[in-house]
Amino acid sequence: MSIPLRWLIRAGALVVVLGSPQVSDAQVELSYTLRYTSGQNIQPIFEGWSRNPDGSFAMHFGYLNRNFVEELHTPIGPDNNIEPGGPDRGQPTFFHTRINRNLFSVVVPKDWGSKELVWTVTVRGKTEKAVAWLQPEWEIEAVGGASGGGRDSEERTENKPPTIAVDPIQPITLPNTLTLTAAATDDGLPKPRTRKPAVGQETPPILKAPTNAPVNVPDVPSSDRGGDAATRPQGLAVSWIVWRGPASVTFDPRSVPVKDGRAVVAVTFTRPGEYVLRARANDGMLSAQQDIKVTVNGPQSSNRP
Repeated sequence: MSIPLRWLIRAGALVVVLGSPQVSDAQVELSYTLRYTSGQNIQPIFEGWSRNPDGSFAMHFGYLNRNFVEELHTPIGPDNNIEPGGPDRGQPTFFHTRINRNLFSVVVPKDWGSKELVWTVTVRGKTEKAVAWLQPEWEIEAVGGASGGGRDSEERTENKPPTIAVDPIQPITLPNTLTLTAAATDDGLPKPRTRKPAVGQETPPILKAPTNAPVNVPDVPSSDRGGDAATRPQGLAVSWIVWRGPASVTFDPRSVPVKDGRAVVAVTFTRPGEYVLRARANDGMLSAQQDIKVTVNGPQSSNRP
């Protein structure tokens, strides 16, 4: 019996792939562990859906910026859109580094059915999508949510979200800085706790790279977006991020404990443009947020007629 030529070609190709000595397990693993300072794209992420009291549904999204250093700006439009109903459904245009969980939600009506909600982001010609639909296994509790791992407890169930209010801001001109004051309140739950290291881990281990580690792995600067457990404010605190805008912004400090119902932060801009800054009050379990629009004008010319 003769064997078709196309079968021989496929079998030969399989032997080349499986038997090639040039591709080792270490090389395959290396391709998944390389860290890039810049040049990579954005992967939007659908994190699950939850039910609203009025019968509508909330689709929850986050994203992965594959860069360890470079932050990206992708304006609303063909390269950053959510459909149907878009392109603007409240998604960010400024993308901070690495994984950013459960950042925003899009509400869909109670008769949504089996339709899909798609967030599309294109960076450097590469398009990635997050497709959201009401898959039963992807329902998450509104109390726990994706960021809480879906966990519930009596304290978590009784807890009410904080409130936050920030007054509108007048335009500023570079190099002037900005002071923002957020008024925040909370019900006192959950009770602040002092984080203690596990027994035997009072001294953090010192991690050393193996001797055959690739030399092109960059030194990754630490992020101050949340801080570690030892330095993160306990109790009600207000944190700030750039939600939309052409460049990064410095918040000093980025996360502020609320004292006497207020949290004050100094803001420094480096580039003119239209910005949306997001303030988030978090009590350790639940959060509330408010967006503030800021117009930043370029420095005035010193030349006079």
